[in-house]
Amino acid sequence: MKKDYCVRVMKTEDVSQVVAIEADTFSMPWSKDDFNKALNDPHNIYVIVEKEQEILGYCGLWSVLDEGQITNVAIKKNTQGCGLGYMIMKELIHLGEEKGLTAFTLEVREGNIPARALYEKLGFESAGVRPNFYDKPKENAVIMWKYQKM
Repeated sequence: MKKDYCVRVMKTEDVSQVVAIEADTFSMPWSKDDFNKALNDPHNIYVIVEKEQEILGYCGLWSVLDEGQITNVAIKKNTQGCGLGYMIMKELIHLGEEKGLTAFTLEVREGNIPARALYEKLGFESAGVRPNFYDKPKENAVIMWKYQKM
């Protein structure tokens, strides 16, 4: 898609840049320790997108049996809307499918219309609502699922 961007599996040395994006994106961000623990779990997959060694976004999932729970998706604010979220989510799903995952799920803020549109473009469908799931501010979460076509 974009030749000057690199999408790859996240490494421990990426965590500092990822934590900075996380803190700028979420009201209740994960810590450096949270990401390091996640990276050291063989059931997890995390990917980043970078340009000239600057990380511009990341996403990750935890797998249980044949399902992947997508935990984090964030793109630096100054590069949002450029297709990077789609690029890294496609790679994350691809890597999950290679690992044998057949279903993917996530929660997204009800009011996050751009993210919901991205997930729908990737084949996710709304499956319900978790009332007051998010804090700071309090908001419902839309539960979305994507199933691999057999």
